Amino acid sequence: MASDLDFSPPEVPKPTFLENPLQYGLFLGAIFQLICVLALIIPILKSHEADAEPSEPRSADVTRKPKATVPSVNNRPKKETKKQR
Repeated sequence: MASDLDFSPPEVPKPTFLENPLQYGLFLGAIFQLICVLALIIPILKSHEADAEPSEPRSADVTRKPKATVPSVNNRPKKETKKQR
C-alpha cells in the first residue's frame, strides 16, 4: 500500500515566451500599487505629527478684505422723468 502513493513533485510546464513578460508585469504592478498605498499613508502620518506640534498659529487673526461689488448691467439707475402722453 505504501508503494501506491506517489510523492514526486507535479510536473509544471515551462513558461512560454509571453508568460514571462506577463509574470514580470504583474510583479511590477504589485510593487507600484504598494508604493501608491504608502504614498497615501505617509502624508497622513506626517499631518498627525504636524498637528501635535504647530509651529505657526493658524491664520484666524488675518482679516480678509471684502471684495468690491460691481454693479451689474441689469441694475441701471431708472429715469426719474415722467412719461409723456
